[in-house]
Amino acid sequence: MSSTSTAGNSAQYRSSLAIIGTLFFIFGFVTWINGPLIGFVKLAFDLDTDAKAFLVTSAFYMAYFFLALPSSLILERTGMKKGMSLGLGVMAVGAVIFGTFATVRNYPACLTGLFVIGSGLSLLQTASNPYISILGPIESAAARISIMGICNKLAGILSPIVMGMLVMKDVGHFEAQVAAAATPEIKHALLAEFAAKIYWPYMVMAGVLALLAVWVLRSSLPEIKSSEANAGDAGSSNSRRSVLQFPHLLLGVLCIFVYVGVEVLAADAIGTYGKGFGIPSEQTTYFTAFTLAGMLVGYLIGLATIPTWLSQQRGLAISAVLGIVFSLAAYFTKGYVSVGFVAALGLANALMWPAIFPLAISGLGRFTEKGSALLIMGIAGGALIPRLFAVYKDVYDFQLVFLAIAAPCYLYILFYSLKGYAVGRNAAPAPLAAAGG
Repeated sequence: MSSTSTAGNSAQYRSSLAIIGTLFFIFGFVTWINGPLIGFVKLAFDLDTDAKAFLVTSAFYMAYFFLALPSSLILERTGMKKGMSLGLGVMAVGAVIFGTFATVRNYPACLTGLFVIGSGLSLLQTASNPYISILGPIESAAARISIMGICNKLAGILSPIVMGMLVMKDVGHFEAQVAAAATPEIKHALLAEFAAKIYWPYMVMAGVLALLAVWVLRSSLPEIKSSEANAGDAGSSNSRRSVLQFPHLLLGVLCIFVYVGVEVLAADAIGTYGKGFGIPSEQTTYFTAFTLAGMLVGYLIGLATIPTWLSQQRGLAISAVLGIVFSLAAYFTKGYVSVGFVAALGLANALMWPAIFPLAISGLGRFTEKGSALLIMGIAGGALIPRLFAVYKDVYDFQLVFLAIAAPCYLYILFYSLKGYAVGRNAAPAPLAAAGG
């Protein structure tokens, strides 16, 4: 079904947006629960370093690297709709694995569960991101992705609050109990009781994911043929024999890699960053929500300005500059003010995915699924970049480490917004640029 006919049928168009928006809400909840989950596993599994706790993000995001290309092959066989349903089913299995093995404090098995959840999300995102990009005109894709981002970040704000209420409530008092345990047996019993708190939240999550898988499969969501909907402004996909012959896509993959890295750094590592100033765990558990609130504001701004007032690449450039400014401000301040600037990176990051993804896949035509898969592989930046912070913050000043990681990432994103998105494209990028007026 072409994007024109889809957009023309306004009722079906709105229905499709609602279904995809629901999916973005779900994988927002599942993704951003990783921030407070880092604090949970460090305590529940009695880990002695933050680097070990940050294996949560490593296991979760590395799934994208290994499963994105296989996901594109699956989608070629199943279509996007069935692929989304399958992805939700895989996520449900991963949630069951994590919840089951958390109760017996088996950390490697829990990491396996997170990898399985990430694998399902890889399939879901490989389908849903290009789907929403080509559901309507590619020039306004950032606006549609901004709507999806609002759904995603509302869930992201909610997830640490739910985690804090159900699992991490009074965690500071519990930490004191564990530290004061008279014998190893008492300490083990306390930690086992704490770890078991995560079981039912993850079982409920698994049930919801399974129900959603059935709902999507039976929904009215139309299939879209990317080869017809995204022939695009480059107009030369038929003359190219490999997805690797699109330089603007390959540069976009690296852009997604560094973007997701700093996005996860700002959202999932903010609690650890706050603890560097001696802020108690009862407060740092909720810090991820502040970063995602900043992203929510950014998405609302994007929805109002793109493509009416800003082109996708211009919005990306402004966002990159804000990222550099806020990173510097976080370094030169202390305490809650510094944490506030890290949270403000959510505002800077908000328009990046909505701009990078459609810019990178524009004109890929029959290579859209494979191009999308390569971009989804770039999400592995969320596994590696925050872990650099976790490893080196114990060796050097944690604020300096944060700046040294974040600033180069934002500089590259600025390059992509100014030059990289147009490299190797045969036709001038006028349709995208003109979208900003």
